[in-house]
Amino acid sequence: MSNCISNCNSCSSTSCAPVESKGGVVNSKGQLENSSTTNACKVCAPLGASLVFKGIRGCIPLVHGSQGCATYIRRYVISHFREPLDIASSNFTEAATVFGGQSNFELSIKNIINQYKPEVIGIATTCLSETIGDDVSMFVKNFRKKNLGMENMPKFVTASTASYQGSHMEGFHTAVKGIVCDLAEKPLETTDKVNIFPGFVSAEDLRQVKQIFEDFELEYIMVPDYSETMDSPTWNEYHKLPPGGVPAEEIGLVSSSTHSVEFGYIINKGHLDPISAAEHLEDRYGVTRHNMGLPIGIKETDKFFEALETISGKDTPDKYKQQRGRLVDSYIDGHKYLFGKKAVVYGEEDFVLSMVSFLEEIGIETIVAGTGGESGMLTSHIRDLGTANSKDILVKQGVDFEQLDQIAHELKPDLFIGNSKGYYIARKLSVPIVRCGFPIHDRIGAQRVMHLGYEGTQQLYDKICNAMMEYKQDNSPVGYKYV
Repeated sequence: MSNCISNCNSCSSTSCAPVESKGGVVNSKGQLENSSTTNACKVCAPLGASLVFKGIRGCIPLVHGSQGCATYIRRYVISHFREPLDIASSNFTEAATVFGGQSNFELSIKNIINQYKPEVIGIATTCLSETIGDDVSMFVKNFRKKNLGMENMPKFVTASTASYQGSHMEGFHTAVKGIVCDLAEKPLETTDKVNIFPGFVSAEDLRQVKQIFEDFELEYIMVPDYSETMDSPTWNEYHKLPPGGVPAEEIGLVSSSTHSVEFGYIINKGHLDPISAAEHLEDRYGVTRHNMGLPIGIKETDKFFEALETISGKDTPDKYKQQRGRLVDSYIDGHKYLFGKKAVVYGEEDFVLSMVSFLEEIGIETIVAGTGGESGMLTSHIRDLGTANSKDILVKQGVDFEQLDQIAHELKPDLFIGNSKGYYIARKLSVPIVRCGFPIHDRIGAQRVMHLGYEGTQQLYDKICNAMMEYKQDNSPVGYKYV
């Protein structure tokens, strides 16, 4: 059965067509037995790649496959970021499926160049183009040969992103590595710049991380950087290519950096190409890799700031010490509202892992850690946290929301933490949901939800406390105003 999302009806590939769930039951060992995927807890791989490409200046994503794939990705990403998004498609038909998509590919490239004049075209393959074996790298070489001397010839970056090989996270990290491999130049001399590989986070998170680097007086190259392209001011005139993004020329210098900071322990380790961009740069060019989880919570954020102290040779600026101190104080203030509460956490693997660590800090017991990712590594990483509760957490990898629904009804959590796709389960159980991660389709400001650093942790902590206080208040027969 395909790993592709089960609610996408626009793909022309029969390999990832949706299937109807036959339901499931929890057996005597507490394991859920289900026959198919319903409402998957993940999205398709080309979506993650497309977002990465939007983090490059002047880049247009091209989805090499059916029109429905590009349309679905646009709808999904626009609903979260509330920004216009152009994604091109090579528009497979039945003929392209049988005879290959090279002619479609070349026509789409010409149309993109004529209409957008991009600096870069980022190409993500789909289930269909991967299944029939289209060699996109060869297509690019052939196009360049046929069009020698063409004005406005862009750079090309590619990512192999069949959804049956992974989720949107695998697509995201595969694209990041593809960009580095395609654009990194042989270093002539080292620079003082630091590479940042932040992972799939919000536009506000990217701005926060960049500000932290600037406060440490560190020059950086962030890949990707969609902090402006996917959260821009209002325009008087429409921009076909939104301002912002990291220039391709800067990405070419990542091999000359002395250090890389990379968020995420799992990243795309379960993928067929389990080497991350930072690992590639360390192995090939000797760029020192500083790896840590998403800096959510004090423990992981401390690791982040310790790495920056090591790289910069500077002490943490006082404003961040103050943020940390206020965060610790707020943990004390809100402890009585959260201690002993039970949570279901779901989303991308590295997001779930960092959230579990954070919840342990604030006294919330994670009873279920669910993800659509299938690296097979989430369980061991959660156990390695070594927290009081880590061995008792029910970890569900490759899970869908139908399964989470059934598990939650058995275990009776006090709250849900994750994206908006879990809302209907929380609603049925009449428990609060704290929306974070991706996607958030039923609230404004998803692109500005901050998760990272002491400040991001503070905002998440306040949201969780207030959600529990509001629930207690709304469900009180008295309706008191003092909690």
